[in-house]
Amino acid sequence: MRIVIKVGTSTLAHPTGRLNIRRTGELCKVISDLKNAGHEVVLVSSGAIGMGVGKLALNEKPKDIPTKQAAAAVGQCELMYTYDRLFAEYNHTVAQILLTGSDFTAEDRHENFTNTIKRLLELNALPIINENDTIATEEIKVGDNDTLSALVAVSVKANLLVILSDVDGLYSADPHKDENAKLIEEVRGVTDELLKKAGGAGSALGTGGMKTKLTAAQTCNESGVDMVIANGENPELLYAIVDGKKGGYTKFFA
Repeated sequence: MRIVIKVGTSTLAHPTGRLNIRRTGELCKVISDLKNAGHEVVLVSSGAIGMGVGKLALNEKPKDIPTKQAAAAVGQCELMYTYDRLFAEYNHTVAQILLTGSDFTAEDRHENFTNTIKRLLELNALPIINENDTIATEEIKVGDNDTLSALVAVSVKANLLVILSDVDGLYSADPHKDENAKLIEEVRGVTDELLKKAGGAGSALGTGGMKTKLTAAQTCNESGVDMVIANGENPELLYAIVDGKKGGYTKFFA
C-alpha cells in the first residue's frame, strides 16, 4: 500500500512550540514499522514555523510575513534534523522536499516532483514534504498542509491519505461545545452541507481546521484516494487504519 501521512503541528509540538519528544519518537517508530512491513510511505509534515517559534523563543506565532519566513527557516532545520536522527535509529533514510503551489500547477515542475518521489520510493527512502514557507507568497503558496497532503496523495497515486490532527475525526457537532456530539466513522461523499458546518483554523500554532480537511477529502475522493482523519496523540492507531480496522477515526471513501 502507498500511504501519505500528514502530521500537524499540534501532534509534533507542545503548545510552547517545543518538540513533543515522546510523541514524535512514537510516530517515527510506527512509520518505520509500516515501511518494514512493505508499505510505501510519504510523510507531509507541518511544524517548521511552530518549531521555529520555540527555537527563537518567540511568545506567539508571528503575524508578519518576514518573521514567519524566518521562523520557518530556523524550524525546518530543526524538524529535518529530528526526523533524520529518529528514523536513522530504524535504518531508514529520509529525504526533504519543499514545495509551493507552482509545483502542482506548472506541468514541467509537477512532472519533476512526481519523478523524484517515484525514484525515492524505489530507493526505499522516506520522502518528507513541507511547503517552502521561507519563499512562498500569496501568489504561489498552497496555504495549508491539509491541502498540500491531498495534492501530494493524488500526484503520487496513493491508496490512502491519513491526516493526523488534534481531533479524533469528523463529529456530528463541535465536541468542544456539544457533549452529545458523536464521531462519524464513515463518510461517503463530502457534501456542501458538510463543508458549511466546518469551522476555522485549529490550534494556535497550526494553520488548518476541519474545513481544510474536508476539502482535502473531497480532492482525494474525486481522484479515487481514500482519506482518514485521526488523532495524532496515539500514533499506533496507524496500524489499525492501515489494516482497515474500524473505530476511533473517520474514513472518507472514494
